[in-house]
Amino acid sequence: MMSIEHPITDWFVSSYSGPRNNTCVEVRFTSHGTEVRDTKNRTAGTLAFDREQWNSFVRTLPDNMA
Repeated sequence: MMSIEHPITDWFVSSYSGPRNNTCVEVRFTSHGTEVRDTKNRTAGTLAFDREQWNSFVRTLPDNMA
């Protein structure tokens, strides 16, 4: 099974999110895995996924979304 490796990053939104779309989530890659938070409510907390969980999720996305 192939693993998807990502460098550690700052928070970012999908390139599919336009400037008028405020209903996005933000993602960042950490040394432990991936974190996700709500763009509209950044202080509400984050969801954290280890690398295996995140890779499993990404593999389920259609090719045009991953």
